Amino acid sequence: MKTIGIVPARMAASRFPGKPLHPIVGKPMVEHVFARARLSWDWDVLCIATCDRRIMDFAEQNGFPAVMTADTHTRALDRVAEAYGHVVDAPDDDDIVVCVQGDEPLLASDTITAVIEPFHKDDTVEGTMLAVPITDESLYRNPDIVKIIHDLAGNVLYTSRQPVPHCKEFSPDLGAMRVGGIFGFRWHFLNWFTELPESPLERLEACDSNRICDNGRFQRIAPIAARPYYSVDSPADVDLVEQVIRDDPMWGRY
Repeated sequence: MKTIGIVPARMAASRFPGKPLHPIVGKPMVEHVFARARLSWDWDVLCIATCDRRIMDFAEQNGFPAVMTADTHTRALDRVAEAYGHVVDAPDDDDIVVCVQGDEPLLASDTITAVIEPFHKDDTVEGTMLAVPITDESLYRNPDIVKIIHDLAGNVLYTSRQPVPHCKEFSPDLGAMRVGGIFGFRWHFLNWFTELPESPLERLEACDSNRICDNGRFQRIAPIAARPYYSVDSPADVDLVEQVIRDDPMWGRY
């Protein structure tokens, strides 16, 4: 069983075109993501997957393994599945394939560990999803932030851009969680997922994790402790990241 990390990145993001190469404290965002992922786990393979020559050129100039993928993918997981086929000579159904989204410049060892460890502890786990506590009401109300509803075993039941679970007055004690951009799959599960058509709830919520729920299978939440942790969905998020990254323990190690 191999552990394969893939960082999908493309320049044509609808809400923030060109964001993989947008500078954060002087380094392109995709460099933060790749370098932090490389420091966080002993990967069998870690690579960037892109359809953009500019990102490929950047990776090659910096010695980051990278593969070119089709420019027809609209979902990151489809790009990850294609890239897996490029970098693995002997696919194994139980290989762990980790999608490390290219807009997670604050990822750390505990976020990667949280996503991978459940596979080693429980043979029934087919997929995992980084789950980040929501302690700020503005994030809870923000439709760019995808929230998680899960059962008592930690299986994801639904993801939504609406503020869920519903409450009249927000409190950090609500236990609301959001999707972090790191996902783990056994290869057979990812392959199954990518062969399915887009599902109704996936389309309505613009969140592909709902394709799994719609088809009767589950991802397991991979929770981390609450802390300032921001994905970059829009240019405004860059300021939030820059406010905290210099005090981050991994800053200065790459």
